[in-house]
Amino acid sequence: MRVAVMAPRHWDRTPRDSSLEELGTLEVREGSAQSASREELRAALAQFHYLGFGGTVGENLQYLVLDRRGQMLGGLQFGSAAWKCRDRDQFIGWKAARREANLWRMTNNTRFLILPWVRVAHLGSWILGQVLRRVSTDWEGKYGHGFVLVETFVERDRFRGTVYQAANWQRVGRRAAGPGRIDIPACACR
Repeated sequence: MRVAVMAPRHWDRTPRDSSLEELGTLEVREGSAQSASREELRAALAQFHYLGFGGTVGENLQYLVLDRRGQMLGGLQFGSAAWKCRDRDQFIGWKAARREANLWRMTNNTRFLILPWVRVAHLGSWILGQVLRRVSTDWEGKYGHGFVLVETFVERDRFRGTVYQAANWQRVGRRAAGPGRIDIPACACR
């Protein structure tokens, strides 16, 4: 499979060191239907997320977080839930047949990025809170069904998962993956 290499985009890298209140009104835009929004998020993830863009698989949504001038502060991407995850499945109480029948009722927060020059206390948990209040409804509008659970994976060698904990996500397990360990927080959306 060939992965398209994107040319680096020019970004206004003016440091954004302020409080959340000083930023003023922010916009959280679901951008999967707008090619300009999709491209802007794709470029930001490709340049600044440690995993890069990586594409999307199956049903997906993308969100951009913009300041009052329309400048991008960060973004999120949601896609298909992991096919198998023992700790998650035990947490929910799913056996294999039930997981296969109900996996479409979940999504995975596959990417979350706040641009590196944006240093605003509590912005990450604010973004997660705003998006989680609407992502199931947005999903239903696009695909004809909502979901009841969002999952994500946090590489403990890189991150502590603080922003997810501050947004009331619940850690449901740990699993080994490659050289590091991964925590699995999950959040009930409904």
